[in-house]
Amino acid sequence: MLNPDGVYLGNYRCSLMGFDLNRHWLDPSPWAHPTLHGVKQLIIQMYNDPKTSLEFYIDIHAHSTMMNGFMYGNIFEDEERFQRQAIFPKLLCQNAEDFSYSSTSFNRDAVKAGTGRRFLGGLLDHTSYCYTLEVSFYSYIIGGTTAAVPYTEEAYMKLGRNVARTFLDYYRLNPLVEKVAIPMPRLRKEKPPPYKYPLTRGPARNHPNGKGDKKSSVNHKDPSNSF
Repeated sequence: MLNPDGVYLGNYRCSLMGFDLNRHWLDPSPWAHPTLHGVKQLIIQMYNDPKTSLEFYIDIHAHSTMMNGFMYGNIFEDEERFQRQAIFPKLLCQNAEDFSYSSTSFNRDAVKAGTGRRFLGGLLDHTSYCYTLEVSFYSYIIGGTTAAVPYTEEAYMKLGRNVARTFLDYYRLNPLVEKVAIPMPRLRKEKPPPYKYPLTRGPARNHPNGKGDKKSSVNHKDPSNSF
């Protein structure tokens, strides 16, 4: 929970000081955005620790207009990395009746450059996957039906359990899953942002800079050995 003071006041997006925290990951201030600053430093520390395998980042948000649960992912020049990124939401769709794979979208909108998903997707290497999990404020529609089902506290908790179940599927059955043809979610082609981030590990820094996503021929490690 990175916005405790704002949520306490009833704000679902802005902090007590009026900042949309999911737009300040590029350069969070320890004074104005202390939770982002602390979490960012922790993630960079974990990423640069050779004993730590940082493979997933999932930012969880509520959505005020769309229904169901769905994900946002990133666009990469490396086609294999892009294809592998689609596996987790596809598995989640099979586990959760309220999760919509058709609403899942991979993009690199310039306006989303300051989000955790976009920033960390450019900072971390090809073994890491960064998503935003969006869940409707009010209801979901089960496939094959037209009636909207209101979300309840139990329904939200059930989706959380299904996310956990999907991790079990991903790591224990991953070699089998990767052989299955995964239909791609909606792809929005926008102009790439004017900045890029390095994909190689190095000293922690607050202002990553360098060349953009590298096309990689490196074999991806088998996630089944990392559980």
